[in-house]
Amino acid sequence: MTTTQITHARFVSVPVADQDRALDFYTGALGFEVLIDQRMGPKRWIQVAPKGAQTGFTLIADDPSYAPGSARGILLETSDLDGDCARLTEAGIPVEGPADLPWGRQATLTDPDGNAFVLAAPAAF
Repeated sequence: MTTTQITHARFVSVPVADQDRALDFYTGALGFEVLIDQRMGPKRWIQVAPKGAQTGFTLIADDPSYAPGSARGILLETSDLDGDCARLTEAGIPVEGPADLPWGRQATLTDPDGNAFVLAAPAAF
């Protein structure tokens, strides 16, 4: 078997209906940083990420290949699950959990388009 030299994912595409609304959510509610916000031909390329993260999120709009709200199973790790859940709830973001599960503690939330995220404490493996 051949071993690859892949080191990390550069970005994950998150389909949104309104890039400005999504940008406000990801930077305001989640505290992500804007890595790129520029025009690329007729499209706007917006990439955000948690501070210091290797993997960013590209907020894709107006692309028939991506249905807004269709992203699922994206796991965001936090060092303060209870605190982040409380802060998001106080900001009006519906959060389900946190809950203790056999594989760890986690909560779930969605962005304004319905893209689903898991907010998890570090795994205790």
